[in-house]
Amino acid sequence: MSKAKEVDFLEKKRLYFKCFYEEWATPTLLFYGGQVSPLLVRINQIAAEVAADLGFDIIKTSLSGTGRKSLLRIYIDKEGGVTIGDCESFSRRLETLLDVEDIIQNSYVLEVSSPGMDRPIRDMKDFEGCIGKLVRIITKEKIENQTFFIGRLTETGTDWIRLLLEDRKIPKHLFIPFEVISKARLEIEIKQEP
Repeated sequence: MSKAKEVDFLEKKRLYFKCFYEEWATPTLLFYGGQVSPLLVRINQIAAEVAADLGFDIIKTSLSGTGRKSLLRIYIDKEGGVTIGDCESFSRRLETLLDVEDIIQNSYVLEVSSPGMDRPIRDMKDFEGCIGKLVRIITKEKIENQTFFIGRLTETGTDWIRLLLEDRKIPKHLFIPFEVISKARLEIEIKQEP
């Protein structure tokens, strides 16, 4: 590897780790075409600043396509959920800053969305915000002879969750260590009026 390529690689690696460990960082997609993208890192910095100002969390950022077919997709969330107006205000503010800084050279489509009612649950902070809600959990290891659970999240610890499994004749609490959770997401609840 030439010295110039090695320096470039090390700079990209530094930007990648900076994005994950700085105060403003949130877990997002930081790869574009299999490479660490300084462009996406910078977009994420700007988006995180806008999100912080407006009281949102960035859930995921991705950039796909090239030229006129580039799509910048950002998922935002906040306590209580995101409205269309929230997406609109975030989109307008972010688009203005991106255009002023002119960091995306080609035309692009900016899509801002909520992660949805059945959004993924990624970390313990997400689980803490979902207490009392119905969740779907898939585990890497069998717990009581199964790896798939739907239950109400009743409690969280530093590295575990507790579900109330209501779909049984006798409701039961189940303890699940965080490290065995493979996938987790909110379940959509349709409440019927009496």
